[in-house]
Amino acid sequence: MSIITTPEPSASFDDQRRVPPLPAIMLEPVLRSALLEDLGRAGDLTSDAIVPDGARSAMRLVARQAGVLAGLDLACMAFRMMDPGVGIEPRLRDGQRLEPGQEIARIEGLARPMLGAERTALNFLCHLSGVASATASIADAIRPYGTRVTCTRKTVPGLRAIQKYAVRVGGGSNHRFGLDDAVLIKDNHVAVAGGIGVAVARARAAVGHMVRIELEVDTLDQLVEGLEAGVDAVLLDNMPLETLAAAVRMVDGRAITEASGRITPDSAPDVARTGVDLIAVGWLTHSAPVLDIGLDS
Repeated sequence: MSIITTPEPSASFDDQRRVPPLPAIMLEPVLRSALLEDLGRAGDLTSDAIVPDGARSAMRLVARQAGVLAGLDLACMAFRMMDPGVGIEPRLRDGQRLEPGQEIARIEGLARPMLGAERTALNFLCHLSGVASATASIADAIRPYGTRVTCTRKTVPGLRAIQKYAVRVGGGSNHRFGLDDAVLIKDNHVAVAGGIGVAVARARAAVGHMVRIELEVDTLDQLVEGLEAGVDAVLLDNMPLETLAAAVRMVDGRAITEASGRITPDSAPDVARTGVDLIAVGWLTHSAPVLDIGLDS
């Protein structure tokens, strides 16, 4: 069975734009660390004791819940790192919608390394599919309004790149990847600087022309100061809907508007109706429930 990494689109392929996969060089260190953590100091005691050396097996990755697939490349790589000769035949690709019982991939090879990789592969696949599915639940809810859902820096340490990839797979967009790729002035920055105007001025003087400056505000008075200072984006934090709508009208296209504050799939449409450009949701990466996917014989 040959390894196939990019199956042809099927009728079930979701109509969202396809997200390019992350390069293997980015995935390998994360997977290697996870596999080493699981194998510990003596390897898979259970499989080594029970499964005969050289025994082969054929298994299937199967969805047990509806959702959006993400992380299949990581799952496949986990099996290949344990056994480079394993055969993997994906039936789907990241971004496709899943139904319970749907086959995701077929895997065939030596049984011991397959069983040794199983939990690591499923941990990544279930978690990232959960992130993508949670993102899709909000992206679907706000699609009629032209608003986009975005993630935050509230990610699991060491997993930020792949979690943000899963957000994109689910139809969302990414906020900052780190402290070094944009300026986000928050209340503590303003307090230390002595005011919004001086904080924005210092940021503008210190960063290059390619770096955007965003200001977090929770009142309309703060918003006025930020607009006068010429910020590129405003993070409208925990505002009631009426205040949020008023803020969008005040901005009037002069800056990108981003709403945040415990937003769920149920509340997201009301937030989107205010006219904000973006909705930031931290729980997509820090506490999205996993999507149940199993490895069946």
